[in-house]
Amino acid sequence: MGTSQADPRSGYCAATRTYHSVRAASPLPDPDLPLYLPEFVFSLLRSSSTASPTAALIDAPTGARIPFSVLPNYVRSLADFLAAASIRKGQTVLIISPNSIYVPVVDLAVLSLGAILTASNPASTVSEVSYQCRLSKPVFAFVHSSAAHLVPPSLPHPPVIIDSPDFLAIIQSDASCRDPKRSAQGSVGQAVSTGNQADTATILYSSGTTGPVKGVVSTHRNYIALVASLQMTRDPSRSPGVTLVTVPMFHIFGLFFIVNAIAVAETLVFMERFDMLTMLRSVERYRVSHIPASPPLLVALAKLEVVDRFDLSSLESVGSGGAALGKEVIDRFVSRFPNVSVVQGYGLTESTGAIAFTAGPEETARYGAVGKLLPHAEAKIVHPATGNPMPPNMKGELWLRSSTIMKGYLDNEKATSTTLDSEGWLKTGDLCYIDEDGFLFVVDRLKELIKYKGYQVAPVELEQLLQSHPEIADAAVIPYPDDEAGQIPMAFVVRQPKSNLSETQVMGFIAKQVAPYKKVRRVAFVNSIPKTASGKILRRDLIQQALQSSKSRL
Repeated sequence: MGTSQADPRSGYCAATRTYHSVRAASPLPDPDLPLYLPEFVFSLLRSSSTASPTAALIDAPTGARIPFSVLPNYVRSLADFLAAASIRKGQTVLIISPNSIYVPVVDLAVLSLGAILTASNPASTVSEVSYQCRLSKPVFAFVHSSAAHLVPPSLPHPPVIIDSPDFLAIIQSDASCRDPKRSAQGSVGQAVSTGNQADTATILYSSGTTGPVKGVVSTHRNYIALVASLQMTRDPSRSPGVTLVTVPMFHIFGLFFIVNAIAVAETLVFMERFDMLTMLRSVERYRVSHIPASPPLLVALAKLEVVDRFDLSSLESVGSGGAALGKEVIDRFVSRFPNVSVVQGYGLTESTGAIAFTAGPEETARYGAVGKLLPHAEAKIVHPATGNPMPPNMKGELWLRSSTIMKGYLDNEKATSTTLDSEGWLKTGDLCYIDEDGFLFVVDRLKELIKYKGYQVAPVELEQLLQSHPEIADAAVIPYPDDEAGQIPMAFVVRQPKSNLSETQVMGFIAKQVAPYKKVRRVAFVNSIPKTASGKILRRDLIQQALQSSKSRL
């Protein structure tokens, strides 16, 4: 993977037709070092903030908190409990819970034993969780009381309710919880010394936007490489901040936020369920400095009058992933919050989270870009028809190779071989390009491009324009079948409160800004846009809804 011939500006090597990260790199931990993710994370924490009394985890509504000084002891106590229940390396443990300060304790305890962590959305149906459990075969479960009905009765152990006094008694059972010296120096779990970084750490589930969910198998090495790479890009002079967690903990980005924040002694503030007013109150109360935000949330922050009732002066940055942000949305946000950076990023469950992001004012000012590759990452832009790798500013499918790329899909060799080639390249299915400065731009999902009379229309481009309209809260664009054109762009629009925006006005707004073949030719007004937990639009649900609505009118 030599980079000596790569252009230092773009990272592109003409000889191999491969892009290399232009970010400064330093060695990752030796892959043969016996090490599991929790021990690595806590070793970084100890080096940055030994036995800090600062809160690691805060519950937004109640103010309950877990300090850094006792977090390792809570993890160790829970790991000891699991070991006593005969949970061993290689066995799978399930967690089903909304966001909670206790989810990180469970995650780290399970991983410290070498057991495999799997997580389900508490909003799932019984059949959805049953399907996931048939894939991952958990032997133990932690569950929030609101989701207890989702746990399969066939598990060999009764589930532990994480919002119960019994759970608190377990994690607080070790007297060392009240001894900062031991908590700063003690090991975590009982299997760390024999940990193999190649061992499976998690089985999380792909978004399933185009088909049934797949179990993504990621290793401890994947996570360790991710955290280590992010350490390299962190400004060492920056003080630890406070992040309000708006992403779900059962998703890769939730777990990524947990381990990265703990490693650098950042405080995480949790809301069990997202609510705009609760979020605004939490930013004010806990002096939140960073919020991961979806495009609709940025739109709301930029447009809603209620925002002015709260002191948001502590905010330093908002991060966006899951969907691209348009220039108009960013401009509108920055005009209201001139001192807040808009940080964009790109990642997948299959890449163990973020693999590109913007860092610093210069990079965040590059509108439309989702950032530069993480240290140690490589990319190709492959022409969908010819299979040829493309130079800068040429569009094609993004392929990725990195120490953070998954092991494969659980018990699905066909899907694995289709997605991962023999040289370790992950085929993302995203239409992208990398410019002459090494910035990655995501155009759209290849499978979601609208084919209008031989032209290709990217739904994301139209969605960004729609989101810029002052009376539109959210929007999605789908291909709608048409006898003459093949497919036409159809928009689903969520109006702002009190708006009477019409179909004609929506179509006219877009028509003024795009080439004729990109015009929106049908509009439906809805109360919300269906999305995955990570914020990706479920277009297949909207397509089905559009087709059913059309049939019902016949």
